[in-house]
Amino acid sequence: MTPLTDLGLKGARARVLVLYTGGTIGMRASSQGYVPAPGFAARLADHLVADTRKALPDYDLEELHPLIDSADLAPNDWNRLVARLAVHWAAYDGFIVLHGTDTMAYTASALSFMLGALDKPVLLTGAQIPLGEPRSDALDNLVTALQMAVHPDVPREVGIVFHQRLLRGNRARKVHSQGMAAFDSPNAPWLGEAGIQLRFLSQGLPAGAAPDFTPVNFLSEAVALLAVHPGLSPVLLESVLGQAGLKALVLMTYGAGNPPGLEGRLVPALHEASRRGIAIVNLTQCLQGHVIQGAYATGGALSAAGVTGGHDMTLEAAISKLHVLLGRGLAGEALKAAFLCPARGDITLG
Repeated sequence: MTPLTDLGLKGARARVLVLYTGGTIGMRASSQGYVPAPGFAARLADHLVADTRKALPDYDLEELHPLIDSADLAPNDWNRLVARLAVHWAAYDGFIVLHGTDTMAYTASALSFMLGALDKPVLLTGAQIPLGEPRSDALDNLVTALQMAVHPDVPREVGIVFHQRLLRGNRARKVHSQGMAAFDSPNAPWLGEAGIQLRFLSQGLPAGAAPDFTPVNFLSEAVALLAVHPGLSPVLLESVLGQAGLKALVLMTYGAGNPPGLEGRLVPALHEASRRGIAIVNLTQCLQGHVIQGAYATGGALSAAGVTGGHDMTLEAAISKLHVLLGRGLAGEALKAAFLCPARGDITLG
């Protein structure tokens, strides 16, 4: 256990707010499988023995009502989280959001774009096995997050703490459904790691004076996702692009950003959608690497059709960033420029 003197806690003890939003970490077994369960604060206190508590910062735990089922997460849930952070921001030195793993990377990305530059860390964590179950990773993840949240060297940004790793929130992806090392950042280095000592591998993004707590007016049905595949029907593409309310499409293509021709109907359909004001972003289906739309003729045709290459951005970051930018009223060239702006470290240009 890292001693308090190594955590920068001399004198007044640091305080952390733990915001429990739901997820596997707080679930309990039932005849139907694991189900969300309230009362997480008391259960956590039972598992943190006295000696462990002495080596941790003081914390308060607030339970969100109703709890969020990670699989049912919607953009307006991000507003709920920002609102709770706004209420407590001045009173705490760091913040931990306990979240379901299925959509944790979406929430971490969204919070990074909504809050902007931070003067305190916001760290998300959770578990693959609920607290109290045999071999649960819940306590280790939470203890690591608590220690990192008050460390003087922790980057002041939104991060994910999982399996001894600190990852930039908008670079993280869930890469394993069963393994304990469930998250990684395939196109970006880790921000930190927990071995015998806590080590921070990056100073992170420039700190800000205070976050932006302004609610976002999320638009229903504004963003859609379409992954290309052998046998994709042109009718499906045209149907998606014709949906009422659609403002942006994330297109997942092959390799360096290469799409199928769809019998010559792909590029005209995308060009017409762009003309109608729908923003189209091209991401690769590969876990690592960049979209380079001009590398092949098929990809180059996308640029001519008004499609924006997403470089090395994650799917989770692209979808959440589009939701946030559209919800703030951006459109057209202003939307494209803001999407490609790497202010939160979410994209590598070039």
